[in-house]
Amino acid sequence: MECRGRTYMKKIAVVEDDKVLRQALDSLLKENGYGTFCLEKFDRTEEEILRAEPDLVLLDILLPGANGQEILRNLRQKSQIPVIMVTSREGEMDQILAMSYGADDYITKPYNPTLLLLKIEALFRRIQPGAPQEEVEYRGILLNLLRSTMTYQGKERVLSKNEFSILYYLIKNQGRIVSRDELMDYLWDCNDFIDDNTLTVNINRLRKKLEEAGIQGAIQTRRGQGYLLL
Repeated sequence: MECRGRTYMKKIAVVEDDKVLRQALDSLLKENGYGTFCLEKFDRTEEEILRAEPDLVLLDILLPGANGQEILRNLRQKSQIPVIMVTSREGEMDQILAMSYGADDYITKPYNPTLLLLKIEALFRRIQPGAPQEEVEYRGILLNLLRSTMTYQGKERVLSKNEFSILYYLIKNQGRIVSRDELMDYLWDCNDFIDDNTLTVNINRLRKKLEEAGIQGAIQTRRGQGYLLL
């Protein structure tokens, strides 16, 4: 079933059995300039994917009557379409197996919309011939969109998906106060599902990592307004 929408430069196949999540992914991708192809039956998954000729595949590991890792392995025998595994499994072994079967990246559910979009964009840049690897710079810190890391004075530090997304958004809005509601909407797409304290915890963890890197007082709290990146 091809999801209706405008014609886009890049088409992404969504292989997800959860109807609510499939529709959410479909909407998210369309809102950000991608075309979509959504599979609702999984008995001939590889054939359907190859017939649709997508530019990228979002593939769930757990599918009714099918195994996402096996689908990936079979798909790799016929095509090198970029694949990002989307799954609720967080074990390292699942990630290792997925990557060994040929996955290009991996993200766990509940997924962070911002991080997923960044991974998609970074993967398209990586496979595009001659395209440079994108890094965002802030006060000597290089934020790597492919690895979710920040590097300062030659030392690389890994950020959690929320820490990375917060820093990325604040950098893109440097010099402007970003409200807590705006940040929560950007991070989780719907702040109704998030305890207000969760954002505070992530901000504090990010501040600590920036301070450990040697960047002091980068994120200021403006009481009643939000956060400002200096």
